[in-house]
Amino acid sequence: MNATTVEQRPAGRFVGRLSVGLLAVAVAGVLFALLVVSVRRQWSGLFAVDRAVAAWFNDIVSGSRITVNMLRGVTEFGVRNMLTLVLVAATGYLLVRRQHRLAVYAVVTSLGALILDPMVKLLVERLRPVVDVPVATAPGPSFPSGHALGSLVSYGVLMLIFLPAVSRRHRTVLVAATATVIVAVGVTRIALGVHYLSDVLGGWALGVVWLGVTAVAFRHWRAETGRSWLPLSGGLAPEAAPQLRATGGEMAREPHRFRAAASLLIAAILVVGALSGVGVLVTAVLADGAVGRFDREAVAWFAALRSPDLTRVMDLLNIAGDTGPIITVTLGAGVLALAVFRSWRPVVFLWIAVVGEVVLFLTISTVVARARPAVQPLQTDVPETGSFPSGHVAGSLCLYTAIAVLVWQATGARAWRGLAVAAAVLLPAGVALARLYRGVHHPMDVVGSVLLAAAWVTAAWLILRPVAPRGRISSSGQVVGDLR
Repeated sequence: MNATTVEQRPAGRFVGRLSVGLLAVAVAGVLFALLVVSVRRQWSGLFAVDRAVAAWFNDIVSGSRITVNMLRGVTEFGVRNMLTLVLVAATGYLLVRRQHRLAVYAVVTSLGALILDPMVKLLVERLRPVVDVPVATAPGPSFPSGHALGSLVSYGVLMLIFLPAVSRRHRTVLVAATATVIVAVGVTRIALGVHYLSDVLGGWALGVVWLGVTAVAFRHWRAETGRSWLPLSGGLAPEAAPQLRATGGEMAREPHRFRAAASLLIAAILVVGALSGVGVLVTAVLADGAVGRFDREAVAWFAALRSPDLTRVMDLLNIAGDTGPIITVTLGAGVLALAVFRSWRPVVFLWIAVVGEVVLFLTISTVVARARPAVQPLQTDVPETGSFPSGHVAGSLCLYTAIAVLVWQATGARAWRGLAVAAAVLLPAGVALARLYRGVHHPMDVVGSVLLAAAWVTAAWLILRPVAPRGRISSSGQVVGDLR
């Protein structure tokens, strides 16, 4: 074997992999074209297969409420709100890491898929499936499946971007996990009876074509900087791996992690004991005194203020404490914290603050078991939990206070610090007003929430120590000290 043969092997492997990629995109393009023509011409063979598959899934799914609920949960990974959240979080991460080209690629590719979906739907104008026992509904035309298209493109973009940050032995796991999510989303659309098999195949085919086109365009853009063409199996920008990679594993190597867990458990028990005592004091000992009268009079006062315009304002304020926004902000803040601190500790701190609050709130409300205020609530879906403390207020306080202390450690810029502190004060205050106005909590319930949040966030910060004292980022973006 001569030296020339050895030198030609990498080039030969690259050409081979490039050919496989181009072939996959070409096959997907041909498949999509055939599906569009077949659907538009209403080919009976395709329609028969589609109906048979839809009926088979409907027979299996329609008799089990648990199965339907599981399918609805999985299909959420393909909804626009979820994909938009993924896009925003990934873009924020890339911008913080100064990977502007990759951020532009992520935005253009993902938004392009969101635009392609309705355009093709209007072109084909296929009706939704009709099954014997409907278990779900969806608006608009059926072909192609927007969930299938969006999930393939959005999660495919993430995979291509972050593949270089994953070790070679774990890349297969990442690819398999991405493919599993995409396939699962597509299958749920058929099983729920809102798409035909050909709709899902069409979404996947169009997604592969669009992902291939944008990947090639990005690689040409990358080549303008003098970068060489490398196999796509290594990701879009292998040179960005050091910046994309989060400093993971330090929590797993921490010798005192079990001690921290035990300390958090002890802190949680103390908080439950203290707040349960406060709740019993408010509801039993002080119920007939000045505190009890204040609670009742304040609730009546808020109820007398109700008006259509003020109700709309309070509905907006209440959103910051709802479960969906809390989860969304926690995920987004966690991604940004990971990008800024390059450590999992701040992310763990955020999740401990939020998830721990939920456990504490449910436990305390069960122990105290305070009845809701004696007024007509403005919301029909009043939680069955007790009134003391307010889960909405405590949740928003824990989340935004945790974010504020991380921002305070991350930057010395007054504007960012002021914005974070203002959010930590004003958003929970707005939630508290909304809960009182809606007639679902007493003022002392809010006080209990403030005590809960203050105690729990303080305990989590002191125990976890998520940020080293000297680890900061200056207002100019320069790292000062060791953030790890």
